[in-house]
Amino acid sequence: MLTEVMDTVEVPHPHQIRCDGCGHMTPSYDIVHYGSIDKGYRQLCSGCFNLEAAQLAGLKGFEHAKFHPVGLTDCAGVLHEFHFRLRLFGPGVALDAFELSDGSPAGYQFQLIGEPEEDLLVLLARLLEKIRRALSVKHLISDQGGSQIADHRIVRGLIEWDEDCDGRVPILVIDGREIGWDEFGRMLMSYEGWQFKLNIADKSDEL
Repeated sequence: MLTEVMDTVEVPHPHQIRCDGCGHMTPSYDIVHYGSIDKGYRQLCSGCFNLEAAQLAGLKGFEHAKFHPVGLTDCAGVLHEFHFRLRLFGPGVALDAFELSDGSPAGYQFQLIGEPEEDLLVLLARLLEKIRRALSVKHLISDQGGSQIADHRIVRGLIEWDEDCDGRVPILVIDGREIGWDEFGRMLMSYEGWQFKLNIADKSDEL
């Protein structure tokens, strides 16, 4: 009797890249293009990148942490699933939280900066509290005329690149959804003649 033997072939996901360090298939958002022109570049997952960055910085005892996605509900009862990414940079460590759309960060996005020696679980807890505070407020409401600025007249969001406009004007992420510059301008026209204050801050800052 002949027995057919079939090899198991790992088929990469279109949004995954094989890490040149550990060899594991890794989501593209968790890959760092690392190296130099002289020595060439490698594609490393955050774990491998952080290990090398810690060695170069002389950080003894640093351990990379990988956090599982967390689901949190906003004030309208909508569930949002957040994924996490941890990166060492110079004297600090950045912990990012974001939603995914088609395999890439989108929607709500948050960041906290901590010390490399800090307990990463404590940093995660602080970031989750920051997310909960943001989800507890809606900055836009909907009526018959479409989306409008809420009655408290404060808008917080993220400035992103608008591919449709080649970066000439931004696209804004407000309440976790993309708002075009023209659409936001229409909302502002409800307050024609009013004053406004624009405060721009780093993603890791509290607004």
